[in-house]
Amino acid sequence: MKTVCLIGKPNTGKSSLFNRLIGENRSIIMDMPGITRDRIYGIAEYQNKNFSVIDTGGLEQGNDNFREDIFMQATFAIDEADLVLFVVDGKTELSQSDFMIRDMLLKAKKEVLVVVNKMDNQKRLEDIYRFYELGFEHILGVSASHKIGIRELFEYITKDISENSANSFSSLCRFCLIGRPNVGKSSLVNAILNEERAIVSEIAGTTRDATDTKFTYHGEDFIMVDTAGMRKRGRIYENVEKYSLLRSLKAIEDSDVCVLVLDAKEGITLHDKHIAGLAIQAGKALVLCVNKWDAVENSQEEFKKWQELLKHEFQFATYAPVVFLSALTKKRIHLLMPEIIKAYENHGREVKTSLLNNVIKDALELHQPPSYKGKRLKIYFVNQEGMRPPKFVFYVNDKGLVHFSYERYLENKIRDNFDFTGTPILFKFKNRNED
Repeated sequence: MKTVCLIGKPNTGKSSLFNRLIGENRSIIMDMPGITRDRIYGIAEYQNKNFSVIDTGGLEQGNDNFREDIFMQATFAIDEADLVLFVVDGKTELSQSDFMIRDMLLKAKKEVLVVVNKMDNQKRLEDIYRFYELGFEHILGVSASHKIGIRELFEYITKDISENSANSFSSLCRFCLIGRPNVGKSSLVNAILNEERAIVSEIAGTTRDATDTKFTYHGEDFIMVDTAGMRKRGRIYENVEKYSLLRSLKAIEDSDVCVLVLDAKEGITLHDKHIAGLAIQAGKALVLCVNKWDAVENSQEEFKKWQELLKHEFQFATYAPVVFLSALTKKRIHLLMPEIIKAYENHGREVKTSLLNNVIKDALELHQPPSYKGKRLKIYFVNQEGMRPPKFVFYVNDKGLVHFSYERYLENKIRDNFDFTGTPILFKFKNRNED
């Protein structure tokens, strides 16, 4: 698939253009320079032609660490790209940062299209020729916010792409890394990919966008999403952090599996459990990942303590597998992907109706439902109504007789007989005469 990356100084509208190309609001957009830091990936489609798009942080002259990290991320994006969209601001004069980026792109020897953004009136469009000073042959004026020139941009990008059947990513396992700030999610992304894909910093809240990465593991394709650290609502001060939280929630919604990253040095907090609850509430498969295990002394003793702690603190998700690892040293990192794959498969597991009813029949014979005011629950028939997560419908004499403890008993019996490790399962009780 052809790869296109957007490069430019801060606040030229790269993220707005990125969102216009992929047709959804994936990058955070605010009128404040420096919002996008990592590479953001998306898939665009135009007239049955697909291409990959990478958004990058704004490049400007300076020698602070974040600018260096953003520069490194942009360099990686240029290396990956077949075409670079050099986005400049049509409202302002060319700056030293623009010429610095120009020199960087000339050295890279990639195909470059200068995209002059914010060209939302005729006078600006007539003034486009001043941007030939950058020394590139192809220039196009657009306005991402007003959709001006977007069709021409699509046509330029796709001119050498043959029509395809729109490679579908919906069939791929998509998993996201969620958790509090600074638990090591970005380090874990880099360890899985074995490259410095996300900016890793000791400053909590470095990742602000949810970043998608497609990669191959044992011959199978996956999509991994790194999300911003989810703070408690009372601690969200900046608008940017509010947007980041929304992106994280959207990433959970769009994923099949959520990997909750915990900090082995800090233990389990109430907020960790709250974040796990968000994933379960969304009906997603869940894997618990205890990171920074390299920092733990007496690991055998701590392992036993952690197992008891997890059992106690995550009573609501006892089905979630646990992986202890270190993203920093990559110790035990190989254990994570198999658990994600198993959770994904179980999330989509379908059980034969005959086998399901046999299990429930045996469960009823082993332990009858309690009676209430002389009435006892009767289960006539059970079938699976859906997957991701698996959903079971019980046809009963009176759904008002279902006690939560007996519902839990039935869930345990189903889990004992069928492998639903990593995924929640949903029950629905209907009266037999109910439509």
